[in-house]
Amino acid sequence: MDCYTANWNPLGEAAFYRKSELYSMDWNLTEELRDCLMAAAPYGGPIALLRNPWRKEKSPSGRPVLETYSASGVALASMVWKSGQVAQLGWTASEELLCVQEDGSVLVYDLFCDFKRHLSLGNEVLQNRVLEARVFHSEFGSGIAVLTGAHRFTLTANVDHLTLRRMPDVPGLQQSPTCWTVLSQDRLTLILLAMGTDLFLLDNTVCSPVTPAGLAPGAGSVLQMAVSFNYRYLALFTDSGLIWMGTASLKEKLCEFNCSIRAPPKQMSWCCRPRSQQRAVVLAWERRLMVVGDAPESIQFVLDEDSYLVPELDGVRILARTHHEFLQEVPGASEEIFKIASMAPGALLLEAQREYEKESQKADEYLREIREQDLLADAVEQCIQAAACEQEPAIQKSLLRAASFGKCFIDKFPPEGFVRTCRDLRVLNAVRDYQIGIPLSYAQYKQLTIEVLLDRLVLRRLYPLAIRICEYLRLPESQGASRVLAHWACYKVQQKDKSDEEVARAINQKLGDTPGISYSEIAARACHCGRSELAIKLLEYEPRSGEQVPLLLSMKRSKLALSKALESGDSDLVFTVVLHLKNELNRGDFFMTLRSQPAALSLYRQFCKHQELETLRDLYNQDDNHQELGDFHVRDSYSGSDKRIEGRVAALQAAADEFSKARNEFAAKATEEQMKLLRLQRRLEEEVGERFLDLSLHDTVSALILAGSHKRADHLARDFRIPDKRFWWLKLTALAQREDWEELEKFSKSKKSPIGYLPFVEICMKHHNKFEAKKFALRVSPEQKVKAAILIGDLEQAAEVALEHRNEAELSLVLSRCDPTLAERIQRARAQAQKK
Repeated sequence: MDCYTANWNPLGEAAFYRKSELYSMDWNLTEELRDCLMAAAPYGGPIALLRNPWRKEKSPSGRPVLETYSASGVALASMVWKSGQVAQLGWTASEELLCVQEDGSVLVYDLFCDFKRHLSLGNEVLQNRVLEARVFHSEFGSGIAVLTGAHRFTLTANVDHLTLRRMPDVPGLQQSPTCWTVLSQDRLTLILLAMGTDLFLLDNTVCSPVTPAGLAPGAGSVLQMAVSFNYRYLALFTDSGLIWMGTASLKEKLCEFNCSIRAPPKQMSWCCRPRSQQRAVVLAWERRLMVVGDAPESIQFVLDEDSYLVPELDGVRILARTHHEFLQEVPGASEEIFKIASMAPGALLLEAQREYEKESQKADEYLREIREQDLLADAVEQCIQAAACEQEPAIQKSLLRAASFGKCFIDKFPPEGFVRTCRDLRVLNAVRDYQIGIPLSYAQYKQLTIEVLLDRLVLRRLYPLAIRICEYLRLPESQGASRVLAHWACYKVQQKDKSDEEVARAINQKLGDTPGISYSEIAARACHCGRSELAIKLLEYEPRSGEQVPLLLSMKRSKLALSKALESGDSDLVFTVVLHLKNELNRGDFFMTLRSQPAALSLYRQFCKHQELETLRDLYNQDDNHQELGDFHVRDSYSGSDKRIEGRVAALQAAADEFSKARNEFAAKATEEQMKLLRLQRRLEEEVGERFLDLSLHDTVSALILAGSHKRADHLARDFRIPDKRFWWLKLTALAQREDWEELEKFSKSKKSPIGYLPFVEICMKHHNKFEAKKFALRVSPEQKVKAAILIGDLEQAAEVALEHRNEAELSLVLSRCDPTLAERIQRARAQAQKK
């Protein structure tokens, strides 16, 4: 234990800090870090170096070189920088490299120096140039803040959704501030700047002077400032060597420390462990590193070479030419277990397990001491927590063995935490490997999440490791292996050294029908890379036509898209392709294409019936479909824009001609009759003064009778050869509706009724005229006498007729309508008739 705590450094009595080596760097730097522009991403992210950034020589050898490395110094990519002067480098949260140029343009690259996109910070920045820039991370995403040559600030809170915001002017600012930083408070992005002894806070609208709580008036000018990783705390360094630490709002002071060094540090960064009460700031000068907090003393380290500080969630990474170290507060569980003479339950359990391995009786003594205090569960948990916080696998194993040993003596100890920690550590140890170079701590890993870690492995093209982690953690395929394989396939299509057939076959053999794989997304990437034939081959493996069709359309493969849409049976998808074809092809080619696909043609016709009638007529004309053309002209006669009778008759004439060509004599004759009726209806409107147009033939006859034009109605019936039975029904109904009973009686006597006289009785009773009904009841045929008598309510007469006819069915019908007294009389009459 003494050896393990040798690199622990106390900061006061409350906390220890340790600086442990992560990697021995092997990137063969010949320049000092101060001679390069440098950016390192948090969460163990990659490193970007721009060598020779200030050289002005025109020769190729004198051009700056942009290089990217893993955190372990393994080279990822390099490129000669051929663009403008770079003011700042920075990494986004998704590990894209931002190169902010002095002209206000931002070039975005991936880990392998492949160009992604270009951003502009606006004309004002372009005109005034960039003096200084900061790349920062907040809840809105990754942003950029710049100070221009006009001494004004412009920022965007999220480079993925670029919205530029010019900050308010600072009164009297005629030169660059001595220092400035970006703050994030209450969902606002702010800028804090120092002008000598004065501090100003810029928000969306105003520039406000601020004064840190508890800062002595004679503290001097602020030369350096640093905000914590979570934006909660702020540190200020003054030219008198005073370090003020407080909340980022400047309303509360945590502590002050006088380091007695007046030269400003090259870098200053917070070093805070989550959920710890200890707050510390790390300051780096040329050859000195200092850790200060609320203790009267500080921790100092000698730096053998130029170093670069990278703030992290739970500490500070220190990058140098030859090594990469991590400075952090010793985690609470580790401190409890490993500090000298510790009697913490975790420390006793660790000793018990070690003695047990030696087969020593002391193991039982340590274990009994823990159990007597009823702290065995706490001891196991303490060992598990300490193992999670350690970087060295040997120490992790020792602590986990102790935890495993201790939980054997606990009834029903929940194993989930132990198993989860073992799994997490195995993943962390895999990604911390020198060749991988992602030195995540356990706290960083939990904050980052396994999904983001997998994304970062995919970005580094470490597909086998990502898949093994997915399988080891038993992640759902859609979240794990399938997603990784999809990214692998998207990378595979960019390899142009193999044929389209080979690449498509290799991808299909690897992916097969894996759930969650979208071949259309892979095909889209192939199309983006200019490999359209490969994209088409990949789409053959895509089972969802709805995913195939949009990409085929974007690739100008409309006919193939139409075939796929038809195979899907999705009419909406077919409509989408057809309308795309209509806009893409000339009219003739469009119709020819549809004619080769009957199903698509049929759907398009349905569409045209509701939306494009003229196009529908052209389709029928091209196909010589006279029957449909006739139907079209008939519909046009009634729903077209030409409401004049001449235009409508002309449309019907065209329909009759088309029906004749189609050899549909019935339709042609019916259309001619309709033209004749329309002309007649217009003449009747002029003569009678009533509305007749667009009435049917029957309704026209009825309307004439209701208007009292009986002769015109008779003439119309003769002209259109309305059958007598139908005409009598029409006239009977119309006269009764008009209540012209005299004309009705006259009409009934005009000749023998072809429909009989029972309808006269019915229509009279319908209009509540019993008097007239009785007249016609006398004229009905014998077989209808009973029904007529029932209709007029003469049940006795009905019974007599039924008895006379000896018709049991009629008699039963009468009995069903009688009251009991009349029914009894009828029954007696029936009995007497039966005796006879």
